[in-house]
Amino acid sequence: MHRGSCLCGAVSYSLEGPLPEATACHCSLCRKASGNYEAGVDVLKTDVTIHGAEAVRWYHSSDQARRGFCATCGAPLFFDFIGGERIGLNLGAFDGPTGIKVTEHIFVADKGDYYDICDGHPQYRTVPGA
Repeated sequence: MHRGSCLCGAVSYSLEGPLPEATACHCSLCRKASGNYEAGVDVLKTDVTIHGAEAVRWYHSSDQARRGFCATCGAPLFFDFIGGERIGLNLGAFDGPTGIKVTEHIFVADKGDYYDICDGHPQYRTVPGA
């Protein structure tokens, strides 16, 4: 069982099963939403139970996706592809160790100039296969 929550505890979530490897997104939208690059995992929506869902606010950051955050403390929690089967969970919101690592970097063409990516994992200008 994996659990995550916002900074104030008004919103939490739980899911069972192993987590997939994580991706770091360096696009300008993720940087602005998180304050830096965003690391997360995509899981099936049906595997996630959101507690305190009435405190989640959704912001449509593009035509394809919306972001969920806590209305009380503003903590970013979710990345939801509209009409998709999966939801992204921000790794920073997990309550304990995840046992996973970031294995790739996407949208590195948009990354901030104030940091370097030095972990040796694959870096994609946009997304793999594009």
